[in-house]
Amino acid sequence: MYGFAVKRELGIDAEKIRPDFGGEEIARRYFSEAEQQELRELPPDLQATAFFLCWTRKEAYIKAHGDGLQIPLASFDVSLTPGKLETLRSSDKQRWSLHSFTPAPGYAAAIITEGEAPSIRYWDS
Repeated sequence: MYGFAVKRELGIDAEKIRPDFGGEEIARRYFSEAEQQELRELPPDLQATAFFLCWTRKEAYIKAHGDGLQIPLASFDVSLTPGKLETLRSSDKQRWSLHSFTPAPGYAAAIITEGEAPSIRYWDS
């Protein structure tokens, strides 16, 4: 997957949603307390999708910053409930526009761009 932007920072990430993936340990280690709580409150059949929504949103954010894991993943929050508006809670949240999408069945993806949300177009090769 590629993302392109002109005169603005951009981060993008995509992951295959794997229901058999045991993400509880990763969530405890890398998700904020608020994200862990939101994940625990969801019905079990939504938790895998929610985990990967969270992960792609967090990865897109740190990629847009360009600092990699210099930014602790638990230092900011993203929403993760499937079907709800994507939100970013960080000290610089006004700087970014976050958008999640499904690039293919069974996948989660997120793109974050600097500034107002641009026109987003998708192409499938």
